[in-house]
Amino acid sequence: MRDLTELTDVEEPAWPLLSDQLSNTSSVSLEVLPVDPVQGRETLLQLQVTARSWLGAFALNCGGLLLDSGWLRIYGSPGDLTPAGPPALAEVNEFPARFDPAWRPEGGLVVGHDVLGGVFVLNGPSPEADGRPGRPGEMIYFAPDSLRWESLEVGHAAWLNWLLTGGMEQFYDTLRWPGWRGESGPLTGTQGLSVLPFLWSADARRDLSATTRRPAPLAELLDLHRSSAFKLDSVDPGFFGEVRD
Repeated sequence: MRDLTELTDVEEPAWPLLSDQLSNTSSVSLEVLPVDPVQGRETLLQLQVTARSWLGAFALNCGGLLLDSGWLRIYGSPGDLTPAGPPALAEVNEFPARFDPAWRPEGGLVVGHDVLGGVFVLNGPSPEADGRPGRPGEMIYFAPDSLRWESLEVGHAAWLNWLLTGGMEQFYDTLRWPGWRGESGPLTGTQGLSVLPFLWSADARRDLSATTRRPAPLAELLDLHRSSAFKLDSVDPGFFGEVRD
């Protein structure tokens, strides 16, 4: 176990580079949320990663990101100035109330959700045993239109860099409809969009723009996707993160 000083006092911390990228990106609209420094340090300690990594630097120095008119929320350590914003990384992953060196996230670390109930997870040390694709330390995505996990074949830093340099446009090409920004933008950080017919249905795939969409608690969407995936494959896809209203 490493103490907080070992995690923060590192050579070549990642935050200056990451902060510069956040400030200068023009490929995607984003909102950088203010950080709670105390929560950032507590999160870093529980994660046991250093500030030299993009994950550690993000958790320590950033309250979270809202990308593409709030379409995607990436979790950090937000302060009290964002009451309608997304929850903290620690809350989503149900960190213990006090530091516990034996604790590990169930099946991997949930680092982001999109408004459709898609889930981005950083794989833990044994993805195969957890029923997840990809290698340890790689990013995976639970797709709401297939109800299955997909391996993204990159680590957290490369994934975040890809998002900030325009990767979302192609990734969500088949999951967006005309006027989607006007529907995702007003949502709070704990809301998503309920889509009927369901995204995995033939009707939705045939004409996504003809679907009916309404704001809904993100927790409701995650529960629906987990239960529907189990009915489809008789396999529990696992923990999607905890998002409370």
